[in-house]
Amino acid sequence: QVQLMESGGGLVQAGGSLRLSCAASGTIFTSNTMGWYRQAPGKQRELVATITSGGSTNYADSVKGRFTISRGNAKNTVYLQMNSLKPEDTAVYYCTLRRAYETSLYWGQGTQVTVSS
Repeated sequence: QVQLMESGGGLVQAGGSLRLSCAASGTIFTSNTMGWYRQAPGKQRELVATITSGGSTNYADSVKGRFTISRGNAKNTVYLQMNSLKPEDTAVYYCTLRRAYETSLYWGQGTQVTVSS
């Protein structure tokens, strides 16, 4: 029903930047919330940031001021601009989508971000 395809992960030195992209396809609904989660080795998956179709954003405290989530003009694409990256940001980053009036999340396959010290 919904497919999510991430891109943009990679290896970067501490203090550097990366931009993740995610394109959604299928029955995504006009009203939805897209976001990013991450999971580091040995840790639980955690919320990074979300953005509604209206543009409202929410960030984890650990990334506020460093990461920016945004939507593309076509509204089926979400970006995560990551600046001032730290080694603790190393994780697999997953794109998510939740359709309006639903509770379940759709997940992408994940993209690896590695920050070297």
